[in-house]
Amino acid sequence: MRKLLMNKEIICVRGAGDLATGVIQKLARSGFRVYALEIERPTTIRRQVALSTAMAEGEAKVEDICGRRVEFSVDNLEKCWQQGVVPLLTDKEGETTKRIKPAALVDAILAKRNLGTKREMAPITIGLGPGFVAGEDVDVVIETMRGHDLGRLISEGAALADTGMPGEIGGQGRKRVIHAPIPGCVHHIANIGDYVEAGAPLLKIDEQEVCAPFSGVLRGLIQEGMEVPAKMKIADLDPRRLEDEQIYRISDKARCIGGAVLEAILYLQTNQSK
Repeated sequence: MRKLLMNKEIICVRGAGDLATGVIQKLARSGFRVYALEIERPTTIRRQVALSTAMAEGEAKVEDICGRRVEFSVDNLEKCWQQGVVPLLTDKEGETTKRIKPAALVDAILAKRNLGTKREMAPITIGLGPGFVAGEDVDVVIETMRGHDLGRLISEGAALADTGMPGEIGGQGRKRVIHAPIPGCVHHIANIGDYVEAGAPLLKIDEQEVCAPFSGVLRGLIQEGMEVPAKMKIADLDPRRLEDEQIYRISDKARCIGGAVLEAILYLQTNQSK
């Protein structure tokens, strides 16, 4: 198999969840050849705005960006890029970077810890949120906490620590994020985009119903048939009566972080070339 040489236009994004998709869209629309690395069964909640859905469905489209799950080969990547499609590879450890040699790698897994990203994986490495130290395991960390510093580029040190508390929306904070009460297999009752009343069943884990803690729109729901451990995040409920664009379009936070990643790559590429 022929080797794909390092190209300053090729960027690897680890993860393809909702925030990562905002990053991918920004980079792809700016002319970069982007590919994403995912696990076999992503645990994405906001699946309707995440290219990671392609891991189960083969393809996924979010706004004007299409992602396609492909087997790793140079030809498959080139074919996707020629068609304007973002290729998604099953690669939990990031091993394919040794063959593809991207000019930049963005860790957008948002695991609140580093799952193996190292500076030697690419000439430019960027980590989103807590779990990374700029100057040690990545070149730049980008702040993901909502507030004045959202999207700030950090060249030394780390992002703000995870509080474990979701941002408050419509008077609801912690209850917005719904966790599995027991381990088991997920079976949907409601669908993403549904407005549900307080106490209405959202899903079952095996035979146990999980109900809405308040009335609102089901904004996120983990994949049908997923085996989950107890306490895992499985759904996201929004107390507002949302318009379709608030459910099916990339969020303001994802767009802001995407812009910060683009800025970081251009800034570092410019300074490396001096």
